Order: sequence, then C-alpha cells, then structure tokens
Amino acid sequence: MKTGILSDDLVLNAIRLLQDNPEEQQRTLAKALGISLGKLNNCLRVLIQRGWIEMQVNPESSGKRRYCYPLTPLGFEERAKLTTRVLESKEAEYVALQAEIERLRAEVLQQRQHCATSRLVAENHE
Repeated sequence: MKTGILSDDLVLNAIRLLQDNPEEQQRTLAKALGISLGKLNNCLRVLIQRGWIEMQVNPESSGKRRYCYPLTPLGFEERAKLTTRVLESKEAEYVALQAEIERLRAEVLQQRQHCATSRLVAENHE
C-alpha cells in the first residue's frame, strides 16, 4: 500500500521512530529506516504537510540537533490506522507466500519423482 508517494511501511516505521526519538538527528533517523537522507527529508515534509508531525526548533539543542519532530494527536490517530492497514497487507502477503511455498514444494517433489523415474529407466536400458 502507498500513503501518497511513500509506502505505508515506511510511513509507519518513520512514525514509530519519531514517536520514540523526536529529537534524533535526521541522518540517524535515515540510517535507522534504511533510506537516504533525501528520502527522509521528503518523508518528514509529507508527514508535516499532513499534520501528523510538527517540526519544532529545540532551543536547548546545539549544533545539528536543532529540530525535533513530535507526533501530533492526528499523527497518533494515523499511526493506529496505518498499523491496521500494514497488518492487513502483511497478512495478505503471508497467505500468498504460503501458497507460493506450497506450489514450490509440490514442484520440487514432482521434479524429484521425475528424476528418480528417469534414473530407473536409464538403469533398465543399460
């Protein structure tokens, strides 16, 4: 699923991370999410535009940790909705993966049986 141009997974993970670490440096947040700094900036911009987080200047902070990104009440609501959507998506993926695993197991079994049969036929012709 997508939340605009960002995946629901990324948005949910970003919201979780920001909830626990609103004052963390952007570079550290990007690394924790496994995305580039540019993509994190885009994600933060989208979350701010939607009103899910706020960008606040942290006067106690010096250097690069000037900003913090606390969740808004709307952000907490959206986290619950996203969690439900991501869970439903992951459950559907899980069911599809189970079906694919069963198809692959059946294919492997069929190939093994075919190989065994081919060996027997070859041995009988020798």
